[in-house]
Amino acid sequence: MRRLFWLGVGVAGGVALSRKAKQTARQATPSGVAANVSDAMRELAGAIGSFGADVRAGMTEREEELSDVVEQRSGVRPPGARHAANRRGAAGARARRADG
Repeated sequence: MRRLFWLGVGVAGGVALSRKAKQTARQATPSGVAANVSDAMRELAGAIGSFGADVRAGMTEREEELSDVVEQRSGVRPPGARHAANRRGAAGARARRADG
């Protein structure tokens, strides 16, 4: 019974090792390398897009803060500044568009 158990363990290990070796060999081919590079480029593009969206959202938020400070201190609304409720809604819409 023990020999049968170890035979089964050996067969299962051999199959797993064989599949892993085939997968590694497939990744070393030119098409496998190209697939890996394309996946990496796709991931990099997504990260850059996400970073850009975060930067734009941060810029909009900071611009709103500065406009509020100018309006509070001087009593004058800066040119191009909108009402606070409109700005928040527009900024949220831009952030949602950038995320989706």
